[in-house]
Amino acid sequence: MKIIKDKISITELRSIAQEIFGNLVKAVADVEKEMMVVGGELHSDEEALLIENGSKQQDLWGINLYPEIDSDDWIEFDSMINLKPSQGNRSRGIDNPEIKERIIEIVNRLIER
Repeated sequence: MKIIKDKISITELRSIAQEIFGNLVKAVADVEKEMMVVGGELHSDEEALLIENGSKQQDLWGINLYPEIDSDDWIEFDSMINLKPSQGNRSRGIDNPEIKERIIEIVNRLIER
């Protein structure tokens, strides 16, 4: 697993994808600290790593990245860690459009396509 605070290339992300799942990379974004972790087998493992490094659970959202897809659909908002009824998120997706937009901005800033 790798914490990303500075830009990485799409080539590096493709390499990470090949190591575990082949066509996708699981990632957890911290919408407050504007960073993310990639390369875990489970979103919960990535979430734990960020919490160990000072992130707050309520700021963490799980996504899947498909580096071979060349459109906006390359980000999938689907993770068990997104089930946060206390924050009004009652699905594995991300119901709040503002949080989704922040995640898209973080991903686009950190991954050079």
